[in-house]
Parts: sequence; C-alpha cells; structure tokens
Amino acid sequence: MNLKKHKISSNLICILIIWVFHLSGIIGILYGNSERFISLTPLNLSVSFFLLVYINKSHFKTILFIFSCFFTGMICEILGVNLGIIFGDYEYGGALGYKVFDVPLLIGANWAILTVSCSALSATLFDSIINKIIMGVFLMLMLDAVIEPIAPILDFWEFDGGKAPLKNYLGWVLVAFPLNCMYHILNIKVNGTFTHHLIILNILFFSILLLQLNTLKNLI
Repeated sequence: MNLKKHKISSNLICILIIWVFHLSGIIGILYGNSERFISLTPLNLSVSFFLLVYINKSHFKTILFIFSCFFTGMICEILGVNLGIIFGDYEYGGALGYKVFDVPLLIGANWAILTVSCSALSATLFDSIINKIIMGVFLMLMLDAVIEPIAPILDFWEFDGGKAPLKNYLGWVLVAFPLNCMYHILNIKVNGTFTHHLIILNILFFSILLLQLNTLKNLI
C-alpha cells in the first residue's frame, strides 16, 4: 500500500513539474523576458528527458528503448546537418545548448521524448498495431509541422531558404516509422499517465506559440 502511494505521489510530482515548466515557458516567452525564457529551453528539455527516464526506471527494456531513440535521432540529425541528407539543408542555432558534430545533444533527447510519448498515446487509441504505428508517426509529423515556423525565431534551427522543405517531412517519416514499429513490436511498457501529459504539453506549448507567431516575431 505504501509503495502504491509512493508511486502515485512520484507520478504526480513529475507531472506537476513538467506542467510548471511548460506553462511558465509559454507565459515567460510571450509576456515576460522572452530571451531569458528561451535560454531556459535546454533546462526544460533536460528535465523532461530526465523525468521520462526516471518515471520508467523499473522497466529496463523501456530505458534501453529510450536511449536507442536518443542515439538514432542524434545519428540521423548529424548526417542531416553535415551531409544534407534525410531532412534537407539546415543548421542548428545556439538556443538548444551543447552540440556534438553541430547537433545539440538535446535533439536526441527530443527524438526520444516524442517517439515514446506519441507511441504511448497511439497505443491507447487503437488495437491494431498498424493503426498504432500510423498514428504515432502522424503525431510526430504533426508536431514537427507546428514547430517548424517557430524554430528559426527561437534560434532552434533554420533551413536554407527559411522554410522546411518537403524532404524534411519525408525524413521525419523515414526515421519515425521504424522507431514506432520497434516500440509496438517490442511491446515497450511506459508510464502512460506521465507520457500522455508530456505529449499534450508539447502540443499545447508549440500550438500556442504558433498562434502567437506575429507577437513572437515582435518580441524577439
């Protein structure tokens, strides 16, 4: 009973932390010191990734999968940035922190967060593994489409020509599809409550910033 209560309280604390970080980020960027709150983006991503690992620490296979997504994302992005393959011609700005071969380490964390949270959500929506995979890939693609117009303004990344090409979205499908397949084929188990909150907050965060795009341009 005590263990169950401890698990519930841990989950609740982790969920509250990510809500505080994301909501304060939205308010701070739009209505506070924009540059300061944008500079805290690495902290927000780091906390989300750490809590994703922490909340699933009892599932060794899940931890391996999370870090597999991290390294897969990093390798694909390094190839993309340095060779122009997979996603197109683009480069990362300074807002996402320390880089390895011109790619922020937190981009790997972001691939892990999106893959796990989108796959976990799709698993609750469908019984068919095909539908689960398609929905997971669609959710990741949709979120990238929302982020792309905001990314250059926040100094996350920018494509040559200032706009993400079709190749970028095809690249996302190319990477996201096998990762989603692995999640469901390997029957990865995650803390669904936390991951659902995490993906909802990501969608909410970037959707609000997208709706306030003109305001954002004037602030930065």
